[in-house]
Amino acid sequence: MKLSDFDYYLPKELIAQEPLEERDSSRLMVVSRGDGSIRHKSFRDILGYLNPGDILALNDTKVIPARLLGVKKGTLGRVDVLLSNRISSKRFQALIKPRLRIGQEVLFNSGFGYGYGYGYGY
Repeated sequence: MKLSDFDYYLPKELIAQEPLEERDSSRLMVVSRGDGSIRHKSFRDILGYLNPGDILALNDTKVIPARLLGVKKGTLGRVDVLLSNRISSKRFQALIKPRLRIGQEVLFNSGFGYGYGYGYGY
């Protein structure tokens, strides 16, 4: 399995910018195991889909909205860096695409394309 197996296109207008006031009114996609059909419900309906013994895992992580677009020094290959967690004043955990080799330098604000947020091109 490759990480790219999980790539998909998500239009910017479908990405929530703020949580809903009534959190349980968020959307819930229900996929039928039998025929693969998809229904759109409200999250408040989730109890109707859980059975005794089921486990519901909640993700309460927060991602800082910091996307950096740069290029590899030397090759000018595109690099997308999403800063996900501040470790210290100068260190972050990041998701980087494509993978880089150790020591590979990335140039930001180099005139080849950089930006902040979703939807920026190269």
